[in-house]
Amino acid sequence: MQSAFGYQGQKCSACSRAIVDAAIYDDFLEKVRARVATLTIGESDNPQFYMGPVINAGAKKTILEYIETGRKEGRVIAGGAAAPGDGYFVQPTVIADIEAKDRLFQEEIFGPVLAVAKAKDFDHAMELANDSEYGLTGAVYTDNPEKIAKAKDQFFVGNLYINRKCTGAMVGAHPFGGFNMSGTDSKAGGPDYLLQFLQAKSIAEKVS
Repeated sequence: MQSAFGYQGQKCSACSRAIVDAAIYDDFLEKVRARVATLTIGESDNPQFYMGPVINAGAKKTILEYIETGRKEGRVIAGGAAAPGDGYFVQPTVIADIEAKDRLFQEEIFGPVLAVAKAKDFDHAMELANDSEYGLTGAVYTDNPEKIAKAKDQFFVGNLYINRKCTGAMVGAHPFGGFNMSGTDSKAGGPDYLLQFLQAKSIAEKVS
């Protein structure tokens, strides 16, 4: 919930895809649906509301268009529309049964929309997780040490979190950056990132 709908999903590391093992898929959907129903939406300066508006009218329009696409590609189990209020409010939305080929699986929405896909097993989940041109953050939940080791080795993201949410990197503790279309591979907040501000020069001198 925090990763998908915190800041209305308008974070570069927001959870836009949940890839869930088939063994717990239905239970997961029911728990997420019930939890989303408790989220409140309203003015961002009122702390009683969990979610505020999205950034502007253009973002709201784009997000609602993605939701309509998701309605055709999968099954809306929560939200799915604009929310009432004097602002750019969008309901927290969960769309189940999304496939790897679908737009909602492959594209970044940057809004309060979570696409849920079913994996046959852990290896299939890793395959799906890597089926993207993006690679900023990812999170894996498991108490199996072999699966944790496999995720560390095979989950191709710049910031990988084990048994915690994929947002909220701690400044000064978690150097941050992504792979592929999500960054330069070097991590902001770490010493290696300083090399991005330098120019490499190769010098050869023949000594007589």
